Amino acid sequence: MSQSGLEERVERLERIIEISRSLNSTLQLPPLLEQIIEAGRELTDSAASSIMLVDRKTGELHFEAATGTRRVEVRSVVVPMEGSIAGWVVQNNQPVIILDAQQDSRLYRQVDETVDYYTQSLIAVPLAVKGKVIGVLEALNKAEGGLFSEDDVKILSILADQAAVAIENAILFEQSDLVAEIVHEIRTPLTSIVGYAEMLRRPGLAEEMRGAFLLTIRQEAMRLGRMVNDFLELARLESGRTFLNREQVRVEQIVAEVLEVLRLQAEEKQIALQADIPAPLPPLSADAARLKQALINLTANALKYSWPGDRVTVTGRADGRAVTVGVVDTGPGIPPEAQERLFQKFYRVPASEGEAVGSGLGLAICRQIVEAHGGTIWVESEVGQGSTFYFTLPLSE
Repeated sequence: MSQSGLEERVERLERIIEISRSLNSTLQLPPLLEQIIEAGRELTDSAASSIMLVDRKTGELHFEAATGTRRVEVRSVVVPMEGSIAGWVVQNNQPVIILDAQQDSRLYRQVDETVDYYTQSLIAVPLAVKGKVIGVLEALNKAEGGLFSEDDVKILSILADQAAVAIENAILFEQSDLVAEIVHEIRTPLTSIVGYAEMLRRPGLAEEMRGAFLLTIRQEAMRLGRMVNDFLELARLESGRTFLNREQVRVEQIVAEVLEVLRLQAEEKQIALQADIPAPLPPLSADAARLKQALINLTANALKYSWPGDRVTVTGRADGRAVTVGVVDTGPGIPPEAQERLFQKFYRVPASEGEAVGSGLGLAICRQIVEAHGGTIWVESEVGQGSTFYFTLPLSE
């Protein structure tokens, strides 16, 4: 090996040590996966990189992260174990280097077709923990038309060994963290149900008190049911197992349906509910049901925290690259320190405690839905001046 080649190998190994430290300090799965694929692309000097993980329930391979502009679309693809390069890597627990992918019978062409990509060459290495393969790390198309080498395979395999442990740790951390949060959240309604059920057993209880206790038990049971549904929905969205049913969608139609659903709630609270979409919006390739769910969550939240006489307006604008939807209210506003945490699981604005009850997952679910579409979501608010929740939806290419 030449002196320059040796120096390059040492430099790559030093970089892998640096990356490994960063991976081991990241316990949130989405940013961890992004770090891994960017490192895979960098270390192999490739055009793209991706991670597929094995679903522990179904045994299927799912894309969890990918570089490139079509990273959102690729997450809807399920890769079969039979008839795919990644499936072969999982079943054999061995890396593979393919210099002419189009001539390999194992190439699963649906991936290229879905994201409009041409895979010329690739490296696929197993992500394994204690001998058990949990997924596959791929690097695709050497930059500037070059050829992948055995050194590329070795360096990607070293990265995969470090990445697999980090991924397993992040999954375990999220699972234990979520279980602890769920137990904490369901304790309050369960305590109420048990407490009021015990009081119903008291002899000589007045009929009107009995009716009030039964109503409370029913309300707390329904609240508990909504919490469980929200827990399951967020878990599905975060896992990437809930794939988008994309179709041509008109945002104006979704807004109209949301306003109709919430009209009665707004009238009961004496809050004006309206839309402000001055010009026709271009159609989107999106999941209509999911977008409606997110917009209902945002609009219902605005109504929940507003007072009689306030106004809630749903806006829509397009700029040639994306459609931006806003939910504007004239309510009390949100303190700056609370705005930073609004989209975290189970977070509620401190001043709202006792005023509105929910699972604390609504905004986290909205964020997952919007980001699954390749968009972003944020809030702008001033105390006493109302709040606006915005989200963008990219236009089809």
